[in-house]
Amino acid sequence: MGDSPRHGLARVLSKLGVCSRSQAQALVRAGRVRVNGRIARDAETPTDSVRDRIAVDGEEVSARAKIYFALNKPRGYVTTASDEHARDTVYDLLKSDAVELPAAWLAPVGRLDKASEGLLLFTNDSAWAARLTDPASHLDKTYHVQIDALADDELLARLREGIVDAGERLALKSVRELRRGEKNSWLEIVLDEGRNRQIRRVLAACDVGVLRLVRIAIGPIALGELGKGQVRALTESELKHLARMLA
Repeated sequence: MGDSPRHGLARVLSKLGVCSRSQAQALVRAGRVRVNGRIARDAETPTDSVRDRIAVDGEEVSARAKIYFALNKPRGYVTTASDEHARDTVYDLLKSDAVELPAAWLAPVGRLDKASEGLLLFTNDSAWAARLTDPASHLDKTYHVQIDALADDELLARLREGIVDAGERLALKSVRELRRGEKNSWLEIVLDEGRNRQIRRVLAACDVGVLRLVRIAIGPIALGELGKGQVRALTESELKHLARMLA
């Protein structure tokens, strides 16, 4: 049997689910990580996650069980582990939730901006996260969006046509009106690609403002009845269904 692959130490710690890569780099620089009994001060030290003995603060680490969670992100939280402006982050919700989360680094799968709400996935499985966010996967993401206008046929046609913004072609996979009030409409918008603030940019190009933007599904994983700020584990059925879609 050949040797298992060797990667930089910080990357190995991240893939083992110990912490993020940037946190791992800081641990290594601080001399808190040993490989085979010796302090490693270079985050790029070639390391074999299977054969080498890795310890952080004297405690040997090994691959953590893979975990997958869904969060219903409220408006006003930023999708980051720490914020230089001391804003509330999604990790504040993970810490305070009644669900007992395992002691492992959880990373968000993609993002929702501060003003957006809804389904946000977390995992310590970096390979799984990469498959979900790979543009080649064309995984559908479904949003319910309240706009400050009434969605007539002309607007819907413009949205379906897509736009070019800052040299970038932005298109919606589908859009339809869900319901309307006196002055605004709710739209269902499906994306199969992930560009920065894509929905807001397309609507802004059509002189339409966003009042609320809620992601309700990622592939077969639906927000459902999950309360705002609440977390749940993904089911085996959801994970298997998603794996079939990504295959």
